[in-house]
Amino acid sequence: MRTVELIRTASRSVAYNDDAKSKFHEQAEVVLHRLAKLLGYKADDYDLRHNEGGIAVSGEITLHSDTLYVQFFQSAIGSSHGFMWRTCKGRKDYCGNRNQWCKWEELRDLKTVADAMKAEVGYEAFRQGTGGIPIKVNLPFDPA
Repeated sequence: MRTVELIRTASRSVAYNDDAKSKFHEQAEVVLHRLAKLLGYKADDYDLRHNEGGIAVSGEITLHSDTLYVQFFQSAIGSSHGFMWRTCKGRKDYCGNRNQWCKWEELRDLKTVADAMKAEVGYEAFRQGTGGIPIKVNLPFDPA
């Protein structure tokens, strides 16, 4: 249920509205914890951070693991951009690899979102030759 509420909240600007902004952060935290569980993370496998930002912005809620960086925020250029995620190399890597975007509506199928993220983490580990990663994934392609 929180996922549907988050999609609804994220589709309207929360800037200049403290109650809406608080609701956005609360709902995003719940959904990101659910996403982390679907990714196979335990509580100490990731950080969940809030940056409230100023009155004119939504702020960000970030899930950051050793291999994945997911950030919920409202873009200044509109809600149609959804949220951003990328693979990374540790919890001190704030730049990571290329940004990828999901529309808020895609959160309705959170398992599919998690599966796509796991596949990308697996692909990046293979491409960079880093070997073992904390997420178990069956790659949908033959990388040989």
